[in-house]
Amino acid sequence: MNLLPLPAFTDNYIWMLHDGRQAIVVDPGDAAPVAQALHQLGLSLQAILVTHHHADHVGGVDALRDATGARVYGPAREHIPEPLVRLQQGDRVEGIDVLGLRFEVIDVPGHTAGHIAYYCAAMDGAPLLFCGDTLFSGGCGRLFEGTPAQMLDSLDRLAALPDNTRVCCTHEYTLSNLKFARAVEPGNAALLHYSSHCEALRAQHEPTLPSHMALERNINPFLRVRQTTVAQAAQGYNAQVPHDDAVAVLAALRQWKNEFR
Repeated sequence: MNLLPLPAFTDNYIWMLHDGRQAIVVDPGDAAPVAQALHQLGLSLQAILVTHHHADHVGGVDALRDATGARVYGPAREHIPEPLVRLQQGDRVEGIDVLGLRFEVIDVPGHTAGHIAYYCAAMDGAPLLFCGDTLFSGGCGRLFEGTPAQMLDSLDRLAALPDNTRVCCTHEYTLSNLKFARAVEPGNAALLHYSSHCEALRAQHEPTLPSHMALERNINPFLRVRQTTVAQAAQGYNAQVPHDDAVAVLAALRQWKNEFR
């Protein structure tokens, strides 16, 4: 199986998974990169997986569906172009549409109200997660429609996945996220090492993704809100934040990140 991040717009990735004959794509905000890859690789598009309703994730859905006949899957409680199979926590996507794989659907509200993620427990020997804009390497999505409590619960669900889970985020935000993460935890050795690694990748115009869940738990401040160093940093930003209130710490971090330059 082949896992490809197709660049789109300025910093989006449309994830493509293919077996040399058939393919699925995740969050195709633009049809053109997908159509080009399908043509160049001689692939047939079987399915489109959508995590949430933002235009940079669904803008190419109609054109790809019309051109290929691919079945579309998406969140049950968001406005996604019809027709599609609507999904929520506990549902599964499996069979020929998704290359014989089985994806479990995880509700991850916060960035949007009905955001979902797709988790495959075994793809070429390791788990695979398509998490949309909920989890980024070194960061998390802005809270456009959800609450800090919802985002914390969503991130906790994802952080509980196995260490070797490949984390397929949909934006190349890693360097800016790690700059903020270093402001939160300047003494985090794993973070400093990972930052150097990612800077080298980007200098070669290579993607920093996918990441891995074990790594994210060690370097991502939004997955580390219960760590003393992170809580203390949040208090440094806002002295009113209780150090033992994970929701308040996450809310402070998210607001700090929104303003961070």
